[in-house]
Amino acid sequence: MSSENGQGGEGAAGAPPEQLALIRESVRGAKAPRAKPRTWRGAELAERLPVARVLVDKGVLHLDRYFDYAVPADLDADAQPGVRVRVRFGAGRHRVRDGRREGGGLIDGFLVERLAASDYSGPLAALAQVVSPEPVLGEELLRLARAVADRYAGSLADVLQLAVPPRSARAEQRPSPEPLPPPPVPDAGSWSRYEHGAAFVESLASGGAPRAVWNALPGPGWSVEIARAVAATLASGRGALVVVPDGRAAARVDAALSEVLGEGRHALLTADAGPEKRYAQWLAVSRGSVRAVVGTRAAMFAPVRDLGLVAIWDDGDDSHSEQHAPQPHARDVLLLRAALDKCAFLLGSWSCTVEAAQLVENGWARPLVAGREQVRQAAPLVRTVGDGDLARDEAARAARLPTLAWQAVRDGLRHGPVLVQVPRRGYVPRMACAQCRAAARCRHCAGPLEARDAGALQCGWCGRPESDWHCPECGGFRLRAQVVGARRTAEELGRAFPAVPVRTSGREQVLDTVPGTPALVVSTPGAEPVAEGGYAAALLLDGWAMLGRPDLRAGEDALRRWIAAGALVRPQADGGTVVVVAEPTLRPVQALVRWDPVGHAVRELAERAELGFPPVSRMAAVSGTAEALAGFLGAAELPPDAEVLGPVPVPVVRAGAPRRAGAPPPGEHWERALVRVPPGSGAALAAALKSAQAARMARGSGTGGGEAVRVRIDPPDIG
Repeated sequence: MSSENGQGGEGAAGAPPEQLALIRESVRGAKAPRAKPRTWRGAELAERLPVARVLVDKGVLHLDRYFDYAVPADLDADAQPGVRVRVRFGAGRHRVRDGRREGGGLIDGFLVERLAASDYSGPLAALAQVVSPEPVLGEELLRLARAVADRYAGSLADVLQLAVPPRSARAEQRPSPEPLPPPPVPDAGSWSRYEHGAAFVESLASGGAPRAVWNALPGPGWSVEIARAVAATLASGRGALVVVPDGRAAARVDAALSEVLGEGRHALLTADAGPEKRYAQWLAVSRGSVRAVVGTRAAMFAPVRDLGLVAIWDDGDDSHSEQHAPQPHARDVLLLRAALDKCAFLLGSWSCTVEAAQLVENGWARPLVAGREQVRQAAPLVRTVGDGDLARDEAARAARLPTLAWQAVRDGLRHGPVLVQVPRRGYVPRMACAQCRAAARCRHCAGPLEARDAGALQCGWCGRPESDWHCPECGGFRLRAQVVGARRTAEELGRAFPAVPVRTSGREQVLDTVPGTPALVVSTPGAEPVAEGGYAAALLLDGWAMLGRPDLRAGEDALRRWIAAGALVRPQADGGTVVVVAEPTLRPVQALVRWDPVGHAVRELAERAELGFPPVSRMAAVSGTAEALAGFLGAAELPPDAEVLGPVPVPVVRAGAPRRAGAPPPGEHWERALVRVPPGSGAALAAALKSAQAARMARGSGTGGGEAVRVRIDPPDIG
């Protein structure tokens, strides 16, 4: 009942006249209610550019395109390219009223561009809502996301899920600080230790776009050197982006940038900051308030304005490989950014991956290395312990700690902390020659041989059995597989020095730094803390546990982890010693002794080129049930030069066991095939697999768990 009629004895009817007058005035002054955001039925359209092209957030390949929507006049001002919107999606042609399509479910999306007319002949639905007027998807970011989606046979919506962080309304409401003027040009500093290092910094400061693969000297100076390269780029009036593998490395570069640049000139983008703070930092970058960014994997898409330098540290680290579709690698994304934005590129590491060696080999980048005299001054002394040494020391053989290792630990503890690197659990050994330790590979496709069931050998790539294997290197017929007992070894080492404190760093708790006082620091690879003043010695245990993994990158990865640990040890002139327990004649061990990761990578690249292995060739892994996989490969229009290896069974995942990205559902029996193409056909392979997957999804396949087919371009673990 209306309060104006004066009827009823409760509520506003019994209010004093002054309050009634205020209520009536507020009602009259209120704006007319807007049209419903569900359909904007009857609402006028924008006079200029009334069509919005929208990318809907549906990460399925057969919908990997733009959709046109009508722009209501009330949303005209806010509906600008790059903003987040909500639209009705899924309505059919028959649900049309007053010339507008209606119905469907609300879904998020990005407004890509405004058009005067649509090339779609049917009626258009209207934009339901502009979520925020903040333009978060610029042209450069959209172009990069499309390039990444095409390279990895993925959808643009999935890439933008990785590139644009979730919205925080409070962060958007806060203004970003005013941009600071460019800093002065820094001096080369420790870059002068490298051949052409000073010239690299000078080129950045003058606005150049040099591309370099940097083999950093041992020690903690790498973060300051990156900071100087960033400062030189900012001095030229351009932006810089640095991607590192983890939060600890990001914190070191963050501290170095604060020391070289001062506060307020860079942003730190890591997951540790929390959603709101991280989004606020991202907005500061997008708005141009900050020109320098350092962060972990997700920062590879940071929208830095006037990008002048992209840099990545330790590109061989597994953390650089994204686990969400389409699973891009940070190195490849930064390579795309360097090509699209025509900016400088810096790939740095203590070690050297085969991909980095290939960039130098094909002339795309220049090497940035130190002379051998500088390397000898900075590197520790490396000593090896092989099977022969263990055989002469039976007691040490039982504990896998020969006399030389015990002596190195005792001597090191007199002067400071000692690092003990223990391989992770779960490494599956591959088969190798028992005499010369050469990896056992298939005669047909050169894939790794594996022992299954009752010991029968078969290829891990093409699945062919091998009944008459012999070593092509030495002619031997015996095989071996290494057994890992790293945890027990570490415990025995701790008991052997009861008066010395033992600190551990691993998955449960990762230490950032440790004091420079005597202590045993037991760490898994990649979790080694930095010691104040450097470690006095390092002990690298169970080398075969790392070299014996069934992976093409086993040797490269083992050397990278060993060098990363050795780089934390004091130089040889200060008594620093590294002892590696592995066969001294193996190539990665010899490269560690000489501290020559570049030479090892160059030789690995030459061998892979001869055998047709990545990165010289391009590969894709396709997995699914036997029936679904066969149907997918049969329907895919692969390039004429494509070679299909396999399929082979995929290990069944136990219920409740940890599940890796791309692994089959627990209990299901899947198979995997590898598709290999020569150089120059990688784009055609990705396009063919993407088209086949899109057609399969459009037919309604791939929605059930048992019928899914998963495609991954450039898988990191191919055996």
